[in-house]
Amino acid sequence: MNWLELHIDTTHKGLEPLETMLSALGIDGVVIDDETEFQDFLENNHQYWDYVDEDLEKQMQGKSRLTFYLQADEEGFAKLGEIRIALEQLKRTVTDCGTLLMTLNNMQDADWENNWKQYYKPMEIGDRLLVIPQWEQDDPKVQAAMASRVPLILEPGLTFGTGSHATTRLCLTALEKTIHGGETVLDLGCGSGILSIAALKLGAAAATAVDIDDKCMDVAYENAAMNGIGKDIYTVFAGDILTNSVLQYRIGGGYDVVLANIVADVIIGLAPMVRSLLNERGVFLCSGIIDDRAEEVADKLRQAGLEILESRNSEGWFAYTCR
Repeated sequence: MNWLELHIDTTHKGLEPLETMLSALGIDGVVIDDETEFQDFLENNHQYWDYVDEDLEKQMQGKSRLTFYLQADEEGFAKLGEIRIALEQLKRTVTDCGTLLMTLNNMQDADWENNWKQYYKPMEIGDRLLVIPQWEQDDPKVQAAMASRVPLILEPGLTFGTGSHATTRLCLTALEKTIHGGETVLDLGCGSGILSIAALKLGAAAATAVDIDDKCMDVAYENAAMNGIGKDIYTVFAGDILTNSVLQYRIGGGYDVVLANIVADVIIGLAPMVRSLLNERGVFLCSGIIDDRAEEVADKLRQAGLEILESRNSEGWFAYTCR
């Protein structure tokens, strides 16, 4: 029987939420390598040696990693797809988890790519949108569906935003009802660019996007290009809008729609500046709010002078449409 050996790199603080995530997916047999435990072991057992091999110390330096195994069959590859989606969610809901980079032994990278991609499928969202993974766009059934819906083609890469997560679907559904044509849009925490590109495909006149991760710039521009959208109407920045005054100046204000599919704490931090980003009749769409923080976020939005026009929820996540 063939097995896949998988590693996920994290931090000491990230070990517990990562173990919880894997356990929820039915994966409990994990091996933990952690520098903190290694250093504690050295400190409490130094009476047993005169020195520690330097190569071993270097090997453990900064290392926190979970290792687990899956069967190399159809069920195992299906589970890999689930894990990849769950990792995207974890990156958005928990801080201080490090890279959460997943690597695979005993298999060629190309084989891994071809196998996980089969678990991202085209999705109809709302009344108008069809989100299509780039590698599925030539399928005859997809081509037929594109005739009656607005196609949004994506190559998610390693960034968050494929439409598969409830938070993204909630935001896309709200966005579809908000965009009627000619709007200006600001997408905060853009990830793959899915929301701002969707807005442009639905008829918005121009969109600006920003993410704290600079890798998202290339991914978002590439996804925009796949959808026939150029830099004349789409601009992507990298940086933290909460703290970077130069970025705040470049982004400006007066938008018809501001999007934020992030996490509760960041939305709470954004709340006081949202009105300065919108025009008089502008709308703020926010998502990524886990259910036990929903009322707290709603209170902070109201305290910032925003009226919640509509609330949506799915799979334990909330989204608000505000003015």
